[in-house]
Amino acid sequence: MSDAKTILVVDDEPDAIEFVTAVISQAGEFNTISATDGVAGLQKAKEANPDLAILDVQMPGKNGFDVFQELRKDEATRNIKVIMLTGVAEKTGIGFSSAEMGEFYGEEPNAYIEKPVDPEALKSKILELIGS
Repeated sequence: MSDAKTILVVDDEPDAIEFVTAVISQAGEFNTISATDGVAGLQKAKEANPDLAILDVQMPGKNGFDVFQELRKDEATRNIKVIMLTGVAEKTGIGFSSAEMGEFYGEEPNAYIEKPVDPEALKSKILELIGS
């Protein structure tokens, strides 16, 4: 087994998972795991303890905000770095930010990126947070 860091991608859209996984592969040698809803994502985070979780906001079961909050409450997962991905602003015209999440949840995610995602910006943020 390699010493590659692990990234968990949680999104209910298979195309989005495929896109993010492709960006991750361009960023460097990372192991990727994925889930298509928040409940499965939370379970995989607890099982695999990834270095980084990339969470979609709008998902069935548990949304990304709920998953983020549960990751931060659990001592075993609280240090997983988190990038929130969201299309909320595009769909509703209402945007959020890391700072606003911090005000509401008491902690900020490591990054908050709006969809459609700029692949270079996502790659850069991944490398900034966990290196290669």
